[in-house]
Amino acid sequence: MECEDWHGLSSDSELLEEDLKDEEEYNYTSNSSSKLQFRKVTSVARWNSGVGMAEVVERKGQLWMTTGIVHSGKLYCSIEETLFLMEIGALLLLSENDESISLETMYQQLAEEKDGCFWELYEVYRHLKSLGYIVGRHGIPWSLKSVKKNTGTVSSEGTSESLEVQSPQDCNSVIERFIKMDLNELKLVFDVYLPNGKFRKSSPGDPSYVLSLIRTCQDLSSSFVGLVADVSINGPTTI
Repeated sequence: MECEDWHGLSSDSELLEEDLKDEEEYNYTSNSSSKLQFRKVTSVARWNSGVGMAEVVERKGQLWMTTGIVHSGKLYCSIEETLFLMEIGALLLLSENDESISLETMYQQLAEEKDGCFWELYEVYRHLKSLGYIVGRHGIPWSLKSVKKNTGTVSSEGTSESLEVQSPQDCNSVIERFIKMDLNELKLVFDVYLPNGKFRKSSPGDPSYVLSLIRTCQDLSSSFVGLVADVSINGPTTI
């Protein structure tokens, strides 16, 4: 990847700041008076409990180039995407009755672990997004023909390409490492792409990494530990 592509996309919080500056400049030049008219670059979404996702009803800014999945012309956000955008002030979330939903309410929703995500997994997502990476649910295409309840698996057809390791030996090497860890559960969770200003949902290509958050048998009462392993296109590595 060329250097210009790496720097072509900043973190979502930086993109939000750029959008705010653009709107401030526009309001200044388009207004006859010298006083700035500030308008928040905040998108609006409505939480759909039936699919465990938020449907974006009003989108603003550049964040949507790398956030959300497209279904029949509509844009949907997973719970981790929804929470992250709410935290950085880029999204106003409404209920199905058009009442505002608070961050605290969504944190409680996350704690119930009904929508394919939980707190430790969200922390991984938030950290990667703050670094500027493009992150999506593993195996879920960016463009969908059907959406079902988002409990970690979605039945769909789309444009996402599957990840393949270099050789059977690479795959065996990764599996052997996981077995030695005395794992109770292993599940691939996120497809991660390097920051890329030319990223397109219609043709995302292969992810740079696939991440898995691992639960061990040692202490199930404390849920998941913060161990992240990944398999890159160029061969297996471990973070």
